[in-house]
Formats: sequence, C-alpha cells, structure tokens
Amino acid sequence: MSQVPLSEKKEGGSGRRRRRSRRKSANGADFRPWAQGDHDAVERALARFDQSPPPMGIPETIDPAPREKQLKWQPNAVPKNIQKKVGDIVCKSGEFGFLPEERVDEIRGQIDHLPITIEQALSLRGALNQEKSVHSHGRLMRNANQLRRRYDKGEGVLTLSQRFDAPPVNTFRAILTGRGWSKNRIKETLKNPERMNDRDQEEFAKAEDADKVSSVNQSDTQTAAEVFEDILCAHFDSLDVRFRRQEDLLREQKESEGRAVVTPDLLFLDDVRINGVPCAWIDAKHFYGADLRFPRKKTQKQVDRYVKEYGQGAIVYRHGFTGSLVQRGAILLDANPLDLTPLNEFHEKRSGGSHS
Repeated sequence: MSQVPLSEKKEGGSGRRRRRSRRKSANGADFRPWAQGDHDAVERALARFDQSPPPMGIPETIDPAPREKQLKWQPNAVPKNIQKKVGDIVCKSGEFGFLPEERVDEIRGQIDHLPITIEQALSLRGALNQEKSVHSHGRLMRNANQLRRRYDKGEGVLTLSQRFDAPPVNTFRAILTGRGWSKNRIKETLKNPERMNDRDQEEFAKAEDADKVSSVNQSDTQTAAEVFEDILCAHFDSLDVRFRRQEDLLREQKESEGRAVVTPDLLFLDDVRINGVPCAWIDAKHFYGADLRFPRKKTQKQVDRYVKEYGQGAIVYRHGFTGSLVQRGAILLDANPLDLTPLNEFHEKRSGGSHS
C-alpha cells in the first residue's frame, strides 16, 4: 500500500466533518480519538524494520530479530468539560508562582467532587499559565515603553505583572526591552543578575520568586523530567522490550549529522503494540496533557518529526490528559502502570511546602 506523507494529507472541511461524525462509536459509546492510531503512521511503523536503509537510529541488523510485544495500557482521560471547570478554579489573575499550602487546600476542596486529582489540577494550572504567557507576550512588548515608564516612577514588577496579568519575569524582560536592550543583552544579564543595579537585582529576585512559568532557572523541572524518563525506561526494561534512549540517538546524530535531528525518548527495537496499535517510539511528558492550543501545537510539531522518520508512536503524560486532546500519529497514555516511587521521592526532597 502506498504511503501518503503527513505533509500531503488534506485538511479541511471534509476532514472536520469526518472527525465530528466519529465522535460516537456504533454502539453510542464515547469515541476515544486519543487511543486511535493514524493509518498512514501505523503503516510506516510496521514497515520500519524492512526499510533499506533503516530509519535513523535503527541498526541494520537486530539480533535477535524484532519480536512482537502486545502490551495493555488503560489510561483514564479527564473529560473536556472538567478541564474547563478546574481551569477556572486553579487560575487567578496575576498568580504565576508556586502556591502556598492554604491555596492548594482551597483548590483541593473545590475539586474534591470532580474526576481529577489535585496533582492533575496543579499541572493543568501550569499549562494554562503557559498559554496565558504566550498570549500576553505581544501585549507586553507593545506596552514595553509604558512598563518602563511606570517602573522608573517606582511601580514594582509584581504590581505591573498583576496589572497586565503576565508572568513577572516576562514583565521584567519587557521593562528592559522598553529601555532599548537587545534580546541577547537581556538574556545574558538575567543569567548574571549581579550586572544590574541594586533596584533591578531586587525586583528581578522578586519576579523569579513569584514566577514558575517564565523563570530563568528551570533546573528542577528538567531534572524531574529526566527522572520520569528513567522510570519509563525501567518499565519497558521490566517488560523485556528493547529500545534505544534519547541520549544514544543524540550522540550518534551529532557525530553523523552535526546536530540532533530526531530523538524520541525511547526508540523501540521490538515490534511494540500498545492496546493493539503499533508504536515505533514513545515520548515522556512530565506534565498534564491539556487540550490547549499552545502545548498541542508544540507537541504536534515534535510528533510530526518522529512520525516522518519512524511512523506511529505514543506519548506518556505524567499527570494524564484531557480526553478531547488529539496528537496525530501518537496514541496518548498516562502514568497508571508506572512505578513513580523515584519521582515522588525527588519531589518530596524539593517541595519545601510549595506547590506548582
């Protein structure tokens, strides 16, 4: 069967009508688009071991030959209407930082009757704030001169952040833009805040403390994501599934191509079928899979690269996902079958009573 490149697949009115008509299955049950494989991507995944030359990162010879591995994985998706309800609860204007225990308890009480956990709700809050950050960027830049004038007259960065409902660090960047600073100068200065005058250092420190969305230091977030990836690898190791890790692909591609080209977290060397869907690769996301435009578009670009090279794959969201979310070429999974003990221990050490 001939394969149609994803870039040539038609999108438009007829496609939208088909998607709407498939929302219910023949027996009237809710259709689960996140659990369905994309036909062309599945065909590509099935053919990957027979290609010559093989896709990037897959050895010419796999000994023993790829084995079919049938895996069951039962995610529990959060309904779309719950995402909206909880979003209205967890997001307050001007609130972009870590939450104190009292605010977390308040949220917990408000969502107690809903089919979503407090961890999912807090991760959803992060996604919504990220979306708000993207949407507020243009407004901040248009008002950079006004922000700089207000700041120079003594208004603090946190007050300005609340006034414009934008992350504090992004607000501070806009103030520096209003001074005529280049992007590169701003980037380098925020990495070395001691270069700033006393007031700027103090205001930047306040902005960092009150901002989880656009803060300069994201090391804890990155480390947690790496721990989650290790957990996923351990899970497939325990199932005797062979794979290559992202760092192996990255090292290999830098040597051969001079840069990273296509590096999923796990590239399977066995014929893995998850809930009956062939999956050539899997990627770990240490957050909630919200059905929001910015994260959906960002992840789809990544998925498209993987699908072009390897075919159908899967994404595992640490905190689950919204049932209306679709990423073409990837089935969506949650962390239900995984042993998250190492990740829980990591967060316990880092928490200190604050929450995302």
